[in-house]
Formats: sequence, C-alpha cells, structure tokens
Amino acid sequence: MTDLYQLTDLSKGYTRGREAITIFEQLTMSIQEGDFIAIMGPSGSGKTTLLNLLGGIDRPSSGSVDCQGVRIDKLSQGKLAKWRAANVGFIFQFYNLMPTLNAAQNVELPLLLTNLSGKARKERVATALDIVGLADRARHSPRQMSGGQQQRVAIARAIVADPKVLLCDEPTGDLDRKSADEILETLQLLNKDLGKTIIMVTHDPSAAKYARRELHLDKGRFVEAAELAQ
Repeated sequence: MTDLYQLTDLSKGYTRGREAITIFEQLTMSIQEGDFIAIMGPSGSGKTTLLNLLGGIDRPSSGSVDCQGVRIDKLSQGKLAKWRAANVGFIFQFYNLMPTLNAAQNVELPLLLTNLSGKARKERVATALDIVGLADRARHSPRQMSGGQQQRVAIARAIVADPKVLLCDEPTGDLDRKSADEILETLQLLNKDLGKTIIMVTHDPSAAKYARRELHLDKGRFVEAAELAQ
C-alpha cells in the first residue's frame, strides 16, 4: 500500500486566556491508502482535532499535512473546500441529517455542489443507499427510521461522491450494540470491498476491533498498547 497521508512535525495548540494549551507537538505519522485505523484515547487527547486536521477543517499551528502530494494545510479556503468535497467523507456520532428531507434527498446533498446532472445524481444516490442496505428506505424521513438506519443514511451521504477517505468521529457512540455492530460491519465492507481508507475515532474497544490497526493517542503522541499497560 502507498501512503495516503503524511503528517510531519505536526503541532497544534490554542490560547485560553493567558494560558497556552498544546494538543500536539511535533507529531509525525503516515496513513496508508486502504487502511482502517481506530484511534482511541482519553477525552481531550486530541482525537477529534486530528480528524479535523486530516479533513482540512482545521489547520496546524506548525508542521505539514500532506495528502498524496497535496499540502492541504497550505491550500486557500476555496481550494480546500474543493479538495475536501472530492476526497473526504465525514461520519459523525449524531448523523446530522436534515429532518425535513427524506433519505435520498439527504444523501444527494453533497452532489448539489457538483456539475452532475439530475439523473447522474439520482443514480449515485441509489447506488450509495444500496451499498448500505437501505434501497427500500429512500423515501423515508429520518423520524421514520431507527438510529442505526439514520447512521447508514449518513454513511451513504459520506460515500456518494466516492471519496478516498472516510473520517468517522464516534460513529457508533449513540447506538445500541446490535446497531453499532451493523454500522461497523458496513465500514468494514467499505474498506475491504471498495478500498476506502477509514480513520475512526472511538472510545469503544469493541468498535476498535473492527479496524485493521488500533492506535492510542495520549498527550499529543501515539502510545503503544504495551506502554498503556505499564
């Protein structure tokens, strides 16, 4: 596998009053294309911040974020928005579906910013819903679906533009165990069968077992499981 992301000497911090808060300091790591990584760590360790940096939602204080030769930390806001729309799908804990739209309309939202025809958009939406097993729920509103079904709609929305990478922030945190396992199996399918690179933040050890690799983030650095046990 080839590198998808290369993070080099990545530092991120902010100021709270007169206090300087450091989240990362000179963090260096690579993420390979086609990987499925579960990132675990205590609250405040920087897990969500890392996802935001990978997705171009936030910028580092110093260091670089490279995605297949593109320094996304150096892109203008306009170019960054185009890069993000073409390369990244986001999956959140609380679905973020529009309650007044049905499943198909929610999935179609990212495509409204493209030059695709209406017919092409509908074909992509149908394919995405079929992949997550909700072809028969296309006309249902979020309130007519369970939490697990709503999250699968959110996954369909994340993949409809065929991004290279899926960034998942606690995607099963609001679900019961059975629904959570169904979502994680869907993510595994997207990784193994469709080659999507998945970076998933989770507090759940059971969820982390679905990934190819498990990384623990603590105090701005990645810690091996053996170190955590000491």
